[in-house]
Amino acid sequence: MPRIRSLLFTACASLSLLYALPTHAQMGGGRGGGGGQEQDQDDAKRRKREQEFGNLNTPLPQLKNAGPCPYVKVLYDAARYIDFKDNVQGSAAVRYSGEIQNISSVCAYKSDQPITVQARVLFELGRGPQAEGRSRTYRYWVAVTDRNHAVLEKTTFDLPVSFPAGQDRVYATENISRIVIPRKDANVSGANFEILVGFEVTPELAAFNRDGKRFRPNAGQTPQASTAQP
Repeated sequence: MPRIRSLLFTACASLSLLYALPTHAQMGGGRGGGGGQEQDQDDAKRRKREQEFGNLNTPLPQLKNAGPCPYVKVLYDAARYIDFKDNVQGSAAVRYSGEIQNISSVCAYKSDQPITVQARVLFELGRGPQAEGRSRTYRYWVAVTDRNHAVLEKTTFDLPVSFPAGQDRVYATENISRIVIPRKDANVSGANFEILVGFEVTPELAAFNRDGKRFRPNAGQTPQASTAQP
């Protein structure tokens, strides 16, 4: 559809570091495994986090629009970032890690006006046993697509993070304040588009994520020198 492939979008982002929590980490795997004990621990940590700091990803104010909004989601292959020393896939070899925890969005448009989208992304970022400093600049991207087809536009952002002394995990939000998607006419709705978000990853890391391997932070546990399993 040539009319869609000619569309453009613009975006700007602002970083807000929310807080840091002490933790250690180990490699964990699986798309749906984990067991009840791990889930209970995760739920307890989430409840404690929300009690102390509130909801980290509060909903954005609703906007008026003439139709459905573009579907905004995290690309699974790029939802997690891990920097392994010497490419060794073990918890003892981790330098830095990151995971996109949540994303919320709203849109607005009417008549034949462009679709404007606001999004808020919650990141969890970690410093592993092989980290070479207390700061790291992650990179992530935002892309507009023709609903499961062509990428119309893609923009990459820097995400600089500092880890306070004694802390190896921080949370950060990125507010993407303006994504503009022009439309040919009023018959083109937001349902024609998707907005994808992900870390900038290598093909090897994308395959690692695709296999369901992951980096699971567990407070109070010592890193285990084990190999990640799918």
